[in-house]
Amino acid sequence: MRAYYLTGASYALSALAMRRVKIARFADLNDPFELLAVDLKERDHRKAFRETKEQLNEDKGLICLSKTWDNPLLWGHYAEKHTGVALGFDVPEQLLAPVIYAKKPIAIPIDTRTNRPKLSEKLMNRLLRTKFADWKYEKEVRLFVQLDHTTKESGLYFYDFSKDFVLKEIVLGPRCELPISGVRKFAETVIPGAIVIKARIAFSSFRVIKNKATSRR
Repeated sequence: MRAYYLTGASYALSALAMRRVKIARFADLNDPFELLAVDLKERDHRKAFRETKEQLNEDKGLICLSKTWDNPLLWGHYAEKHTGVALGFDVPEQLLAPVIYAKKPIAIPIDTRTNRPKLSEKLMNRLLRTKFADWKYEKEVRLFVQLDHTTKESGLYFYDFSKDFVLKEIVLGPRCELPISGVRKFAETVIPGAIVIKARIAFSSFRVIKNKATSRR
């Protein structure tokens, strides 16, 4: 499956050179409801889920990807106001978890004996993937990663390009100032076979599309 990782131009160049992307942490994501998309009316339940979030944040990271790069909101929010880059990866579909977009928080099943939430594997799997419905424009899929603390660099973790995470496409944003010819030469050196295209805003719709004028003939 082709999925896109949107980021700033300078980081994209670093990702290409190092052949890796940064692993995101739940505590640093821009949605405060990450891992908390549940009904938390009860005080004790809030404490339990905050502790669960802290534990998951310590052991698990994720790569946030989109099924598309044509939505201008994605470029505005994740690619430095359209000046950044979208990196298109081919990833086995079974490794990707589609986000669930919900209008209401998840109802928590309660253990009647202990009066505490039942944190089943099914519930946790759903919690890892649930966001508020208004995020639906992202068309997000997630690649979850078990953190290896021995590989931490200055507090950060990275995910290497591999046979299951293959860079195939490099899309320069509509306002990206990187020269396409230079990026193509660089890509041929570090990522042979990856195509490089330039995007522009569409003339008859609210989309971001390929700028055919920059295509190789």
